[in-house]
Amino acid sequence: MILQQKNRINHRTRNMLVVTLLLFPILLMSACSGNSDNNNNVQANSSHNSEDKNTAFKVVIDPGHGGKDPGATGVSGQYEKSFTLNLSKKVEKRLEQESGMEVFMTRTDDSFISQESRERPKYANRKNADVFISIHGNTFSDPNVSGTETYYYHKTSHQFAQILQKHVVKATEFRDRGIKKKDLFVVRDTEMPAALLEVGFLTNSANESKMRTDDFQSRVADSIVKGIKEYKEESEKQGIFSGMF
Repeated sequence: MILQQKNRINHRTRNMLVVTLLLFPILLMSACSGNSDNNNNVQANSSHNSEDKNTAFKVVIDPGHGGKDPGATGVSGQYEKSFTLNLSKKVEKRLEQESGMEVFMTRTDDSFISQESRERPKYANRKNADVFISIHGNTFSDPNVSGTETYYYHKTSHQFAQILQKHVVKATEFRDRGIKKKDLFVVRDTEMPAALLEVGFLTNSANESKMRTDDFQSRVADSIVKGIKEYKEESEKQGIFSGMF
């Protein structure tokens, strides 16, 4: 009787051992699969975050002049450098609110940037920007000369300059002086579509009186952002993102 009980116990033990041995590989594979899924999710999220950052449309805004380089002196006696910085900050603020846009400024205060160093285009190149806009106020010896114009240099910048001019001149309501090709280092040395925007003439009293107002600058800032967005959309349609010559 005792022997039969021992045999039954040994038989039960063997059965449990066999079941355990059969289940162990299954449990092990399930655990490994779970870890693999978690790792894949982490990698996917990491890749997605990296992709979002890498695919942002990078815009460099360049407020003309600054510091000991005041730029043009307007009819009011105020300097061009203050106008360009104020307007550029408004553009920056609006671009920061746009999804898929990343904005950089060559200066955010009354800093001097040497022309000899070519730091403005170099900064844009280091940032691997998609577009570059240098903002200025114009000047001329004849105070009757007025209007809005945009400069570019490389052929790949022509469309960008054209789109910007279209939007900005609509906002300024000044004379449309069109777009012009000119050998200016800020648009020549940049490795992406670049435009130098002359919003209006500070030496024209009618132009300057409007250019100094907050309402005018807000309208122009909105128009610049519209121009950037239209160019981005057109570039995506054509499949030609910036940075190529």
